[in-house]
Amino acid sequence: MINWHEVDTVLLDMDGTLLDLYFDNYFWQEYLPMHWGEIHGLDAESAKRELIPRFKCREGTLAWYCLDFWSGELNIDVLKLKADIEHLIQMRPSAQEFLETLVSRGKTPVLVTNAHEDLVTMKLEKTGIGKYFREVVSSHRLGAPKEEVEFWRRLNKSMEFHPARTMLIDDNLTVLRTAREFGISNLFSIARPDSKAPLRDTAEFTAIHDFRDVL
Repeated sequence: MINWHEVDTVLLDMDGTLLDLYFDNYFWQEYLPMHWGEIHGLDAESAKRELIPRFKCREGTLAWYCLDFWSGELNIDVLKLKADIEHLIQMRPSAQEFLETLVSRGKTPVLVTNAHEDLVTMKLEKTGIGKYFREVVSSHRLGAPKEEVEFWRRLNKSMEFHPARTMLIDDNLTVLRTAREFGISNLFSIARPDSKAPLRDTAEFTAIHDFRDVL
């Protein structure tokens, strides 16, 4: 599937790629609406009907991924709520084995995520995978989400990778298409980002079911 001799830098998404997206989906779709609803005298379903459209209109922007934005918007400590269910943070199948193999083969794993820095810290501490990365880059640091070409320009300027010899694995198809527009040629997606959800169509991108598939 991959000619590893033609890959120097491996860019890896976090949520839905290395980590099970169930934690995040459950939080935004169930846990947060339940608590926000209690504050405002709403049942969970009514709270969802109120919140989901507000979430949807921010998708693909830095605000959507920003805990500070939502804490202010909803007047609730989002990071604290996430910490309440941090036991749900889990790695995807063979993700740690994949990271260990990349390092042993002399590759350069870099974590590139849209997640807020505080949440990145929580998840890296919970899973212990931070030690595998040469660098951890949040889109909040670069001032643009991965869905925008500007993110990839700024990332390349900060760490100087060769797009044609770079691999990106991400569960977000918009992100993969934007990375392709920038020039990254080795692009892969995740067949089941959320372990509790069905397999999904990865469109034109080769799907990874288990990281052993690409070792």
